[in-house]
Amino acid sequence: MKTVFEARLITKEDYTGFEAIYNDFKEIAVDEYKFELPPIEYKEFISAVEKDLIKCIVLFEDSIPVAFLIYTTSISEAVELNIVHSYKMENVSERSKYLIKEFMRQTQMERREKVVCYPMLGSQKNLINEVAQFGFKFIGIVVLRFMMFNTSSRDILEMQNIPELPEGYSLSEWKDEYYGYAVDIIREAFDNSADALFDPRFKSDSGVRDILTKVTEDVYAEFLPQASSVLLYDDEPVGICLMNLTGGSIANIPLFGMKREHQGKGLAKHLLQKSVRKLIEMTDKGEKPITEVNTTTETNNFKALSLYRNIGFKEDYNYPQSYLPIKPEVSHSLT
Repeated sequence: MKTVFEARLITKEDYTGFEAIYNDFKEIAVDEYKFELPPIEYKEFISAVEKDLIKCIVLFEDSIPVAFLIYTTSISEAVELNIVHSYKMENVSERSKYLIKEFMRQTQMERREKVVCYPMLGSQKNLINEVAQFGFKFIGIVVLRFMMFNTSSRDILEMQNIPELPEGYSLSEWKDEYYGYAVDIIREAFDNSADALFDPRFKSDSGVRDILTKVTEDVYAEFLPQASSVLLYDDEPVGICLMNLTGGSIANIPLFGMKREHQGKGLAKHLLQKSVRKLIEMTDKGEKPITEVNTTTETNNFKALSLYRNIGFKEDYNYPQSYLPIKPEVSHSLT
């Protein structure tokens, strides 16, 4: 007898039967999908669905839930596809096609104005062929970590013999008065970057303001102004290295950029070193239980990779960052 497949948005009637599928995902999210922290509990997940913060498409095989896809349209100017998961990791390739096809149908209106982004973390990289069938493009992303309690990271940092800042330059921690300058810095530094391909906010002042506001007002994570460094030239900000904290223990660099005329002078190393040293100080004093500092960059951005390595960061893993450009009229069929 032929299996009947149905993919649709979750409803209240599905909540009880779907819980086992969600918990199956939750158990492997850190190890299998490289989530930094365990996903929220099932009750919180259902609450987020009901508040329309996230959307969940469930795949049913003969009326039994077997896989799901989560996405959101409420956080940024992109449609963010977060996860595609199949129960017990079974038939992932086949099931993902049904889920993505329904995702494409559900987001048809949004995709006329928004890019779709999908960080294919962990084993999700195995879905490249399936995702590519729907027109997605890919950028290689590498995750780097500075481990607070790994002596080699600290040793590499301490071995750095960084020269004095050139005349006219100085370093400061973040101040709210730097906000306007930071918008200009980010806009210029990220306009032609890979980030702008899957987050179009980087291409406009209003979009950059949205990103910067969400970073500095704790929307994405806890902002750490005391560990966020600003490079000044003649007392005017020309570079930034911002820091935030996820889950109370994992520091991350959400924004790192410099005005073009100040690039190529080795100044980025000063910014990064100042921020990392402040995080070490905060950790050693017991102010924050920070276990690591992490960041990402493109796998072919050799200058950035060299910068992070020289400070003590080590490459942990890489993944395909997929994105679907805006296309006013688009349709796909499942093959």
